[in-house]
Amino acid sequence: MPQTLKIALAQIAPVWMNKQASLEKVATKIDEASSQGAELIVFGEGGVPGYPFWVDATGGAKFNDPQQKEIYAYYQSQAICLEDGDLDAICARLKAHQMAAYIGIIERAADRGGHSLYCSFVYIDPQGNIGSVHRKLMPTYEERLVWAIGDGNGLRTHKLGPFTVGGLNCWENWMPLTRASLYGQGENLHIACWPGSLRNTEDITPFLAKEGRSFVVSVSSLMHRNDVPLDMPYGQEIRDALPELVANGGSCIAAPDGSWVLPPEIEKESLRYAVIDYDFVCRERQTFDPVGHYSRPDVLSLNLDQTRQSCLNIQK
Repeated sequence: MPQTLKIALAQIAPVWMNKQASLEKVATKIDEASSQGAELIVFGEGGVPGYPFWVDATGGAKFNDPQQKEIYAYYQSQAICLEDGDLDAICARLKAHQMAAYIGIIERAADRGGHSLYCSFVYIDPQGNIGSVHRKLMPTYEERLVWAIGDGNGLRTHKLGPFTVGGLNCWENWMPLTRASLYGQGENLHIACWPGSLRNTEDITPFLAKEGRSFVVSVSSLMHRNDVPLDMPYGQEIRDALPELVANGGSCIAAPDGSWVLPPEIEKESLRYAVIDYDFVCRERQTFDPVGHYSRPDVLSLNLDQTRQSCLNIQK
């Protein structure tokens, strides 16, 4: 069995607030990565249809504000509904290429009524099957004005070649127990998605690699003021309120010893590649294994509830 895996980091600017165009851009990057032999491609947080940058810039905390309601309703209209098959074409494309993917989406969850939005990280395997949909456990600060709170259903790992891969959204990567839940499931390749900021990825990526003795892949998006479409509600007002560079990227990969495989890259779209070697993980686990020989389950342990939470349980 091969001991390596080729990963593609897709640092792209979403076609902001446009679900279909963003999905088409994702599909193009999948095709390009496949032509280079990639076995896993990773996209940033909420890349379809984009991160809610307007909230902080336009007084999003105003209660019952008509402007905020209208922007939110438009955001909702462009969100991904898995039950409606919004990712079916992407799944088919990945199956055709025999490639896996982690894709950050804004999910309009039919199992929660279809009107609340979740920041979700979707894993699709090389057979085109959705393996997990992780809804962000705790949206960060102003994100709570537009995203609902997730659950533990998507806190799962997946076998991919020689690796066991898991993923988290943005500041979830700072949550020790959330990380431990993936370590405990054998994770040795950790995927972290971000809306786009070097200040996030440059410090935490090597730290997580050293803590987990795993490869850690951080993938961010980009965003410029002019990416805001003028045909959306209050498009010009949102442009005027944002800085020229809203999100600067910072995608990177760290090795299990904390060294850079790919250092952070900023301020440009890119599709970068790296081949990682499973033996590197094995060597680093000799001295430290967070859930193996360097753990004390007789003293400390973690409970994980993977139930998909719902307000309605139908018994037939």
